[in-house]
Amino acid sequence: MRYGFVSHAAAGCVSIVAGSHGPSLPLIRRLLAPRPRTIERDTLSFTLADGRDIHVQRVRNPRARRLKLSVDERGARLTLPSRASLVSSERFLAEHRDWLSAQLTHYAEVASPPLCRDVSDVLPLRGVDCPLAWQPGRFATVHCDNGGLVFSAPAHASQASLQRALRDFYESQARVDLGQWLPRYLPTLPRPPQRVQFKRMTSQWGSLSPDGNVVLDLSLVLARPSAFEYVLVHELCHLIHANHSRGFWREVEQRWPDWRDERVYFRAEGRRLKATLRALLS
Repeated sequence: MRYGFVSHAAAGCVSIVAGSHGPSLPLIRRLLAPRPRTIERDTLSFTLADGRDIHVQRVRNPRARRLKLSVDERGARLTLPSRASLVSSERFLAEHRDWLSAQLTHYAEVASPPLCRDVSDVLPLRGVDCPLAWQPGRFATVHCDNGGLVFSAPAHASQASLQRALRDFYESQARVDLGQWLPRYLPTLPRPPQRVQFKRMTSQWGSLSPDGNVVLDLSLVLARPSAFEYVLVHELCHLIHANHSRGFWREVEQRWPDWRDERVYFRAEGRRLKATLRALLS
């Protein structure tokens, strides 16, 4: 089991759930009914009130207890319990047509621009937008220069190679920060982490596996440094308490007294950070 920090607003997703005040099936039926072990997916075409045709990803998840409609920067997703009928899921979707339309409109308005060669003139890093200059080069690379960023690339460079170069740059900058922060916390831990990895995470900001591997969301390098460092502290404290008990939060409090401020920041900015990284690297 992995332990990590998830901020639901920051996860870049809003959702509406059916029957939030009770189980979707009587308890005995739910306990005795056989459940499929696999998650089934398909795509449902749906027309919004304004006439727009969209695709909704429909997911039948054996762990789901209620119908749930959610929206993030990737689009709409409808989750079904294993016993729910397709008719009931389509009815639930129709009942929330206006809500779905409003959420999709919101995401379209706040969508981050993609990386575009010779057009993109800023890139986010450590909580600020850094001026970006483009220049020819033998290989696609990004480096810091006089308070700004320089993107070098050959004329024939593909969009995929530009995105790989940007991802490599972001990870290198994240590891620079990690190298500055990690040494101050290691002496107070029962053991160091086995390794630290960066990847794009959908809902979490970080996690710690039972064997001591820390995984951090790469979009943290776009956040203000204090928020990034707090997530690191959060995951390191799981090396002491593999839960979110009072003892765990005491350890966090000792190392990061202002942790509540960082959670407020993630609730306000987390969705934008994840969406921005997705737009730049996808």
